[in-house]
Amino acid sequence: MGILNPCLYYMVLFKAYSLLPAQQAQPLNYTWPIMVVVLSLSLLRQRIRILNILAVVISFCGVIMITTQGEIQNLHIQNVEGILLALGSAFIWALFWILNLWDKRDNLVKLFLNFAFGFIVIVVVTSLFSSPLSPPLYGIAGIVYIGLFEMGISFVIWMRALSLSHTTAQVSNLIYLSPFVSLVFIHFFVGETIQVSTIFGLSIIVLGIVLQHYASHRYFLP
Repeated sequence: MGILNPCLYYMVLFKAYSLLPAQQAQPLNYTWPIMVVVLSLSLLRQRIRILNILAVVISFCGVIMITTQGEIQNLHIQNVEGILLALGSAFIWALFWILNLWDKRDNLVKLFLNFAFGFIVIVVVTSLFSSPLSPPLYGIAGIVYIGLFEMGISFVIWMRALSLSHTTAQVSNLIYLSPFVSLVFIHFFVGETIQVSTIFGLSIIVLGIVLQHYASHRYFLP
């Protein structure tokens, strides 16, 4: 599990961000809830409904909108490698959480052990395939930020929010705000001009995710 996340997941994700504009990589990475549905078919043997299939198709249309930058009629894709890596990171993240369902240990214990073993593997891989372990100060600051907020404090707060809510739906729906807030951060902190095709594509992806969430809570539907 530690090899999947943080090792492989972040190596693939960071490489995708180095090849793509952030406004492209971030929405493509956000397709992981749809990847969860697809993987559930084979790994969990779950029955898929018509609405689930429709949700996957809708989100895929959003992916096409973003990857072609709105030029759907020409299917013009500028960076195939970066797009495949961004989608690959979503696949790895979804696989991690599917496998995580089989691990019945305490969530904080699992989080600690994943990163403890993952750190060992990352040190070995970096020593073999990269420069000596002497990152500059801004690199260390980035490491600390990601460790604290990407999966550390945010994960603990998220679990606390779930424990305080009467139903998971009360807080889980708020996750749909995150990609749009990210676009605001990307614009002001990274300096990218957000394209209309990115907003439309992300909206379509989120629509598919919402539909998938709706279908999973309506068991009487086909």
